Order: sequence, then structure tokens, then C-alpha cells
Amino acid sequence: MKKDISFSKIILGGNVFGWTVNQEDSCSLLDYALERGINTIDTADMYSTWVTGHVGGESETVIGEWLKRTPSNREKVILITKVGAPLAEGKQGLSKKYIKQAVEASLQRLNTDYLDVYLSHYPDENTPIAETLSAYAELIQAGKIRQIGASNYSAKQLQEALEVSHRQNLPKYEIFQPGYSLVEREQYETEYRDICVENQLKVITYFSLAAGFLSGKYRDISQLEGSARKRQLARYFNPHGLNILKTMDQLQTQYQAELSEIALAWAMAQPSITAPIASATSSIQIDSFIKALNLKLDEADLQRLNEVSQYSNNT
Repeated sequence: MKKDISFSKIILGGNVFGWTVNQEDSCSLLDYALERGINTIDTADMYSTWVTGHVGGESETVIGEWLKRTPSNREKVILITKVGAPLAEGKQGLSKKYIKQAVEASLQRLNTDYLDVYLSHYPDENTPIAETLSAYAELIQAGKIRQIGASNYSAKQLQEALEVSHRQNLPKYEIFQPGYSLVEREQYETEYRDICVENQLKVITYFSLAAGFLSGKYRDISQLEGSARKRQLARYFNPHGLNILKTMDQLQTQYQAELSEIALAWAMAQPSITAPIASATSSIQIDSFIKALNLKLDEADLQRLNEVSQYSNNT
């Protein structure tokens, strides 16, 4: 099985499939994205346990139904899913036994016999990292996964995992998935970036639009009264966040671009970032992703965005 994996420059977030987007619309969106060159899909076994009545696996099941309808799409897409988040009693963590159970469940839901990328969704402090990596070694050997990665690890945990891989000749995390956006740069840039660059990790970012804040749709916290988004977005309504939106407003006319497109173009221009993840609930949003892919911000404007979003200014 070919080792190298080529991600699309924007990765389609699968968290909405089976949640805010039903099966038929999800299939249409997946077709639409693939036709336009967005060939990488990010999901997880725990999507969407936050919805009342959902048990996890809903997103994977929707994607699997899409692949079942058009099996030839499997060769065209890069599938990323994750393991480790709590699904039910006894169904969580990164023990070898559980990973081997969880991967089979994900493969079945996704209607595939291999995963391109399997991520440790959360660290498991009760399981030695060598046990987790040895489970992945066996799955790679069996052809069930191609590459591994991690999300939500602390810098110390990520560094330790890389060192254990090296010392014990175990598979190495090749991909890291941090939260990162114009409005939240500090943790990635101060804690993770050097580790990722030094170890040549591919970095795919979540919350790349800060839960929608960087779309510019919300300008005052009062707009979020009664909204499920209020909890996620409230922390951005400060001078730092609003100054970023103001600067993006000034660039909007110049580039004839939506604010979300400017935010994604900025993320893609960062040297250590492989691709941002963005979710879509309509073909219009996917069209916007394509515009972001083709949007080249000039150096002066990238610098303006860097300056206004610099975390030392975050007060």
C-alpha cells in the first residue's frame, strides 16, 4: 500500500453529516466537493454523540453509505477518522484491545477495508503509549490503516509519543490535528509548531473558522441569545477578536472575498500548516472553499493579519 498521502488543500469536516445534514444532502455535498477537488474527509467515531439520541458513528455511517452507492469514490478520497473518545461504558481510550475493536467498527460503518489516516482523538493516560503504537503497528501491517496521527495531545504527550516511536521502532504519528485560526494562534504557535516542523508532521487544523466567528456573521454577542453557538463563540467577542474582523472587513472589498475565505486563505498561507478543516452544509459553502483555495493574499496583507491577530495583543 502506498505510504505517502496527499491531502487536499482544504479538508471537508464530517462532523455535520448525520447531524445537521441528512443522508441525501450529505451524499450530494460529498459528490460536489469531490468533483471540485476536495478529496479529503475528516470524521471520527464519536461524531455526533453530542446530539440527544446519538451514540456515535452517525457521521461514519453517512459517509459509508455514500461510498456504498459509488464504490469507485473510495480510490479517489482520503479518509481520516479517529478513536479514543468516550462512546459508551467500556468504549473509549487507546488500549490495544479497544483500538482493534474500534477500528473494525469504523471500517464497517465506512464501508471500506482500510483507513488512510487513523488519529488518536484524545490521549489515554491509563495506557502506555507503546501499547497504543504497537496496536497501530499491527493494523498497518494488516493493511487496515496507512498512517497515524494525534489530536488533543499536550506538547509533552506528543513529544513523548514521537520519542517512544523512535526508541522502540514503532510507527510514528505523521499527522497532528490542533485547533488553530486567526483568532486562536497562541497554543499551536508556542507549544506545537516547533515539534511539528522538527518531526515533519503534517498539520491539519480544526476550528479554522473559530466555530463561525471568522465568517463575520456575528458582530455582537447579543446576536447569539438563544443560540447553541453562544457557548463556543462568546470568548471571541473581545477587542482582539473584533479587531481581526475589522481588518478582514477592510480586505473584503479589495479581494472581493468573503471573510471566511480570507480566514482560510490566511491559514493555508502559514508555512507549517498542511490544510485547514472546514465543514459545509451547502454547496454554496463548498464554492466558497474553492474561492479560498484560489485566493492569494499578498505579503503586506498577510502581515497585517499577522499583526492584528498576534496573541500578545489579546486583551
